[in-house]
Parts: sequence; C-alpha cells; structure tokens
Amino acid sequence: MRGFDNRWKDFPDYIIGITKEIWEDRGLATLHDYYAPDIPVRSPGGFVKGNQGVIAATMATLAEFPDRTLYGEDVIWSGTPEDGMLSSHRLHSTATHTGDGVYGKATGKRLSYRIIADCHAINNQINDEWLIRDQGAIVRQMGWDPADYARDSITREGGAEVCIKPFTPAIDEAGPYLGKGNDNEWGQKYADILTRIMGADLAVIPAEYDRACQLEYAGGRSGISHGDADKFWTSLRSSFPNATFTIEHQIGRDDPMMPPRAAIRWALHGKHEGWGAFGQPTGAEVYIMGASHAEFGPWGLRREYTLFDETSVWKQIILHTG
Repeated sequence: MRGFDNRWKDFPDYIIGITKEIWEDRGLATLHDYYAPDIPVRSPGGFVKGNQGVIAATMATLAEFPDRTLYGEDVIWSGTPEDGMLSSHRLHSTATHTGDGVYGKATGKRLSYRIIADCHAINNQINDEWLIRDQGAIVRQMGWDPADYARDSITREGGAEVCIKPFTPAIDEAGPYLGKGNDNEWGQKYADILTRIMGADLAVIPAEYDRACQLEYAGGRSGISHGDADKFWTSLRSSFPNATFTIEHQIGRDDPMMPPRAAIRWALHGKHEGWGAFGQPTGAEVYIMGASHAEFGPWGLRREYTLFDETSVWKQIILHTG
C-alpha cells in the first residue's frame, strides 16, 4: 500500500476503515484529508464538486439519522497503489429517522438499505466518486411512494425551474480517474450477461444464473431464482426499450476465501417509451446510473446486487410531464 498510511493492511481495509471513521466515529473533519479538495461526486440525484459539499451533506444526513451505521459487505477493486485504485464498495446501512430533513418530519422509522460507492484513491486520498444509494428502499420504508417523493422534492426545492436536477452526462465533469477497470474473466463474464439481458436475450438468465441464486435489487427488493431475476430486469428494460445500455466500468476479482466476483457500473440512457416499472410511457428522456455486483459459484451466478435510484428516475419523468 505504497503512499497510504501503514495502519491499513490492504485497500479494502482502507475503504471500510475510513468509512467507519468518517460516519460512525464522527470523524467528519478527516474528510479534509481523505477527500481531495476538488473531488467530483456523482450520484443519481445530482453532481457535487469539492469536499466541502461532501462534508455538508454528511452533516445533514447525520442530523437526520444520528445512529446511522455503514456495514461494508464487500470491496471489489482494481488498480495499484502506485497508479491509483478504484473500489466498488457495497454497504448495508441501517438508520433511525429521528431528525427532520430532506425526508420530511422525523418519523422514528428504522431503515435498512444498500449503497454502492465507486471511489478512486491514490496517496491516501479519494479524488473521484460515483455514489448510488437505494433511495427507493429508503422512502418506501418511510411510507412514501417513490413517485410521490419525487414530486414532493421538486416542490420543496422551489419548483421545476430551480429544483436540483438529477445527474446526466451533460452536467458531469471529468475527474482524475479515466480508467475502465480490469480485464479479469469474471468482470467480462458479468458484463456479457448484462449486455445480453439488455439486448432482450433473457435466455441468458436460466443459462448463466444458479437456479437458487439470491437476488437483492433496487427498491429493497429481494428475490430468488430465475423468475425473480427475469421480472426485475424485464420491468426495467421494458420501460426504456430503445435506451442505450453502456458499461461504464468493469472489475472482476479472484481473492482468497472469496467466491469469484464482479462489479459493473452501467448506464441506461433514452426515452421512457414502454410500459414497465415506471408506468405509462411518457416520452421523457431519462438517464439511469446503475451499479451491480455479482458472485459466481459452481452452478453459475449465485448472488446478484443491483442498485439505481428510482426517485431520480421518477423526478426526470415528472419534470418532463409537469
């Protein structure tokens, strides 16, 4: 780990360790050191540049959810300490809504949801980030429908003209990380599976997924076996049948004591022209930032985790329809 503090035994230890230090140990001031001053942070809800914005957002979240925990389920990574490393960090977060904030008046609801954060780090500092939080799961547990939450957020932010616009490539700014991952066979295998699904080759699911596969999807949905995988992917793709599917970043890994696994960051960009997960077609142009992790076993893909932000998709649709 050349260039990193020697208290970290490896890159996953660094990523998991600083996350706990920042959030649970209340080390918000360490963000001045761990995050580059001009870091670009992209999330489905928008684009922020600079660690000051990250610190402000972190404080606001902790005020609303003071007991928030972030349990690192996995870190799938590529690169080297000398050239920089990209981590795809999957977290399982718990929190109690005990403060007023962007989710409304405190409800006392206990939440459980996942996050996938892709971070580039070099010389003991993160300088580029893509962050996907399962907003659909969060708002559902608070009693909101994701579309209603999106409508409410537009109103609270001052209306359609001035509200915070969801992330699209048009508002992106290039950061220091320009890599695309690695060429490990498991990353390539999973990229091929997702590309076939998005190309309407749904026969790839029974061919490549373990019949007992465990599935964790956006909106806090859990599933098992081929039928649930088919339902999730079909309902997403059918809403945007002509949208362009792009693999943005691809990692595969083989690690001791771990199954072969892959992390894919992807995008779906096009018009809401079909019936599916987002109701009646509206013609709205929508950009979806997605992230997926997969684990493989002797009978195929055995665990899959896929996140995107349903509320940001609805926000784009509602801004189009008025």
